[in-house]
Amino acid sequence: MLEADQAARSAEFLRRFPPFNGLPEPELERAAAAAEVREYPAGATILAEDGSPSEGLYVVRSGTVELRHEEDTIDALETGEAFGHPSLLSGMAPAFDVVARDDTVCLLLRSEAAQRVLSSTAGVQFVASSLRERLVRTGHVAHAQAEQRTAHLGSLVHRPVAVCPPDTAAVDAARLMAAADVSCVLVQLRDGFGIVTDSDLRRKLVAEDLPGTTPVGDIMVAPAKTFAPESLAVDAMIDMLDAGIHHLPIVDSGGTPLGVVTATDLMYIESRTPFALRRSIAHAATVDEVVESARHLPQMVVSLIRAGVSPLDVGRVIALQSDTATTRLIELVAAQRGPAPVAWSWLALGSTARREATLASDQDNALAYADPGGEQVDAYFAELAAEVNTALARCGFGADNAEVLARNRQWRLTESEWVRVFHDCLENPDRSHLVRAAVAFDFRQVVGGLDIVRPLVEIERQAPKHPDFIRRLARTATDFTPPLGFRSRLTLDDDDMIDLKRRGVVPIANLARFHALQAGVTISSTVGRLHAAEDAGTLAPDTVAALLEAFALMTRLRLEHQAAQAEAGAEPDNRIDPGALPPLTREQLKTAFKAVAEAQHALSRFVPLGM
Repeated sequence: MLEADQAARSAEFLRRFPPFNGLPEPELERAAAAAEVREYPAGATILAEDGSPSEGLYVVRSGTVELRHEEDTIDALETGEAFGHPSLLSGMAPAFDVVARDDTVCLLLRSEAAQRVLSSTAGVQFVASSLRERLVRTGHVAHAQAEQRTAHLGSLVHRPVAVCPPDTAAVDAARLMAAADVSCVLVQLRDGFGIVTDSDLRRKLVAEDLPGTTPVGDIMVAPAKTFAPESLAVDAMIDMLDAGIHHLPIVDSGGTPLGVVTATDLMYIESRTPFALRRSIAHAATVDEVVESARHLPQMVVSLIRAGVSPLDVGRVIALQSDTATTRLIELVAAQRGPAPVAWSWLALGSTARREATLASDQDNALAYADPGGEQVDAYFAELAAEVNTALARCGFGADNAEVLARNRQWRLTESEWVRVFHDCLENPDRSHLVRAAVAFDFRQVVGGLDIVRPLVEIERQAPKHPDFIRRLARTATDFTPPLGFRSRLTLDDDDMIDLKRRGVVPIANLARFHALQAGVTISSTVGRLHAAEDAGTLAPDTVAALLEAFALMTRLRLEHQAAQAEAGAEPDNRIDPGALPPLTREQLKTAFKAVAEAQHALSRFVPLGM
């Protein structure tokens, strides 16, 4: 009798709130009968960020729970509000700590009962709307509302499609999947497509002990349900749940397959946030999983740009994701190769070190390891670095054309070798050492226990005591000049474009580095260096203000350009068409280039610019 009373009270409570208020009465009563009452004292952690996936769907019956990340309270949920379903549906760890603000009572529907509710029409609509609202309220992606309502499947395609005829041997289809780095192959039929997934190969081929020569036509699912690229992702969620499928082939109106969207891709609509992406990368179990997670970085950047997040903050986010991928890849590779023979540290260089990365940034990195080194020790780190550099390239962090990579012996040195290199840059500032200083002096430790930062920073601080180095560095700060011609008109390349990185951002970064080192300042970010130079009196306040405005404008234009390329499926670059800019923005860009040119001209007091 008590259980019946409890179920009746639970039903009366639940029918007031979504998704339960949209359930047929028998389904509501079934859900209420399965609900368990859970009581939590104030301060109790109900779900832990990065902990075990949620065991079910929680509904707050009384009290309040908070969503917390580190020390910040992200959101508060009150009576009738639900939590735990994103983790339950994705199998991923919770995105936040869920903590009882005061004494709280929840109703818990465990996995099986929760899945029944969430797979109903009302449940699917609840999942889509609640994830959207949660993103808006937590402020991670302010554009999430439009993203949830209007995201098209075509925008989620980020991997190539593998296609084969039905007489293809299963083993050859598996090779196609591996080569394309995808989890399914489409089978071209006379009218439409069939589909074979990696799960099909395991269940229908390996488990039944069929030969690898078995035609894929014998094990495919046909016809495969296909979707147009303009189909709404929210609608696809419903179809996916209804059909119990995990792969959605995207085919255009002409019948050409464009790609395949997976259940994981759809879940990323609600997790296009720095928190979610970082957590996904950090908890990847294999190198392939790191690569798969990192491939969502462009989509996340697009969302942040649309949301109006500061371009400088977006650069920091990209650098953080690079750090996270690097750290996880090193952990995975080292786990296979065994522990390192000596202490070491992995260093980020260039724009990633300055936390000014973009979608077109190459990976620049280095590695330091403890003395005395030796061939066997270096061989270990050479192999580790080669694997990590290759995997980072697969993640979208392209290999540097100048091979400024830890796999290159020139950038993989013992601690004493690095100390000698930094000293040589100051004491023997020939052209090669100046080029090396321009890269190596922008460094940041990403991971590792070797104490390499302190000795190298101490050497950098000695730069003002080396006037020949300062003089020559001033000259190299003008190697890349703004694209200004007669009467400050923009001078374009042969393709009527401007490389905004080479002709704008790099000159500012070089100026900031020079003025910081001249003052003995070792801050690595461009903005930090400019402020420090102003504080030290080596740059006038109006010059600093002009360069900061120029840097912010160029960073914004680069990222907006790259976000548009990412949405169009093009490779991000730094080449913009000034003619396509609004007139006001084009004038602002000219003003920015003038500020850079004037700051470069001021360096003539260190060395004649004609030399």
